[in-house]
Amino acid sequence: MTGVQAGHEECLQALIERHQTRVIGIVVQMLGDESEAEDLAQQVFVRVWKSAKRYVPTARFTSWLLTITRNLTFNEIRRRQRCKLVAGGAEMEQTMQPLEDVSVLSPAQKILDWEMQEMIQAAIERLPKPQRLALVLRRYEELPYEDIAQILGTSLPAVKSMLFRAREELKHHVRRYLSC
Repeated sequence: MTGVQAGHEECLQALIERHQTRVIGIVVQMLGDESEAEDLAQQVFVRVWKSAKRYVPTARFTSWLLTITRNLTFNEIRRRQRCKLVAGGAEMEQTMQPLEDVSVLSPAQKILDWEMQEMIQAAIERLPKPQRLALVLRRYEELPYEDIAQILGTSLPAVKSMLFRAREELKHHVRRYLSC
C-alpha cells in the first residue's frame, strides 16, 4: 500500500490481483449478480487509488479494503431499493451459484436443491445489510469476529449478536420451507 500511496500504478495492479477475487466474492454474496459485482469491485479499487494518500496503516489493509467494499455495496443496495420503488417493485434477476456439483443428481433432486438455494439466498437478502455483510464475511470469507467488527465499525459483542440474529432468522426461514 505504501507503493500505491507513492503513486506507483504497478503496486495498485498487484493489490488488485491479490484482493480482487475476495472483493468480487463478497459483493456477489451481497448483491447476487456477478457482472455487477465485477463493476463494483472496479469501483472499490478506484476508491483505493483515490484514497491512498489518506490511508493510515493503523489496521490491516484488508480491513480498510473491506470497509470500502462495505460502503460501496451498501450504497448499491440502497440505490437498487430506490430503483425498485420507482420501477413499481419489479424484481431484479439474480445469479445464484450452486452449492454442489449438480451434474450427478437426478432431475428431481436438482430442482429441490435449486429451490433450497433460492430460498436460502432470498432469506439472506431479507436480512438487514449489516447482518448480511457480517454473515458473508464470517461464512464465506472466514474472517475473525474482530476483523468483522472493524469493517462494520462496531464492537465485538455487536458482531456476535448480529451473527446470532442472522443465523436465527435463516433457521426460521429454512424450518418453514422444510415443514411444507
